[in-house]
Amino acid sequence: MKLQAVELVRVRMPLVRPFRTSFGVQEGRHVLLVRVITDVAEGWGECVSGDVPSYNEEWADGSEQVVRRWLAPALFALPSLDSARVLPSLGHIRGHRMAKAALESAVLDAELRAAGLPMAAFLGGVRDRVEAGVSVGITGTVGELLDVVAGYLDEGYRRIKLKIEPGWDVEPLRAVRERFGDGLALQVDANTAYQRADLPHLLRLDEFGLLLVEQPFEPRDLAAHAELARRGSTPVCLDESIESAADAATAITAGACDIVNIKAGRVGGFLEARRVHDVCQAHGVPVWCGGMLETGVGRAGNVALASLPGFTLPGDISASRRYYETDVTEPFAVVDGHLRVLAGPGLGVTVRDGLLAELGAVRDTLRAV
Repeated sequence: MKLQAVELVRVRMPLVRPFRTSFGVQEGRHVLLVRVITDVAEGWGECVSGDVPSYNEEWADGSEQVVRRWLAPALFALPSLDSARVLPSLGHIRGHRMAKAALESAVLDAELRAAGLPMAAFLGGVRDRVEAGVSVGITGTVGELLDVVAGYLDEGYRRIKLKIEPGWDVEPLRAVRERFGDGLALQVDANTAYQRADLPHLLRLDEFGLLLVEQPFEPRDLAAHAELARRGSTPVCLDESIESAADAATAITAGACDIVNIKAGRVGGFLEARRVHDVCQAHGVPVWCGGMLETGVGRAGNVALASLPGFTLPGDISASRRYYETDVTEPFAVVDGHLRVLAGPGLGVTVRDGLLAELGAVRDTLRAV
């Protein structure tokens, strides 16, 4: 397969409601989509870096520039291209895993479309639908939070994840448990908002019977996570700490996590995400698929990934309308608490060029020089 062109598509996607985490408030995304054109097929990928470098060191404008200046030219220089060669061919550029993942996804999509093979089947998926969970941001009041949770439960979501931070943890959790009962599958995500000194406070979360507490401490502090896992009864899940399969093996060996959240963009692509899954499965550690407010392009890949056997917990994939009034692909819907795994070749979705135009997308095509 020979790479002929790379198209960069930038589009502003407003959220249906502001999404607040310990990082701040987000009202929309400046989405970066990548389309590759090869001699056999075309494919799409989505870069999940945010508007600002708060989740990690990447941001959308920077991702666009690194693809434009270094990553795409490196792929153009290859005499032939397949998905397995993408990351090794880009190894001379440090970091920028989300930008690399977008290119790998697009190449993989083109490769699988040419072969007539769905991504889920290629990755080793074993399900035709996956359980849908939903992530609930920090709200202005506890009463507002209860209304939001009630709405998502009415829509059929199987699991609720609450974003927490110091000062917004015990009280909202207690209110949710009292309103919806112990039968609600409930977990929390701190996005690194706590310090080691907060560990005794975090142990108070044990009283709420949570599925897990996600990434309370900064990413490199495995020791603090291990201590929380040792002293508490709530399973500890790592997100930002895991950037590769090697990181997963290190964290598991250190006793720093009982569960791992896998995001393909965070680890450099779907192939590395599968390796993380395999490492966790070999150690008996369950995994689930995290979300980064993806459009239908990234969501399609996440659904395929979540169909692998080790994904035993509901993910943050959700329906398209959880975040966007309209999606750049055909919308994903939650039916009976699940999302359907797509059976079409590649990602199995079609990007809606007309909608991109309506949203004012800016498109630029790169070619080999």
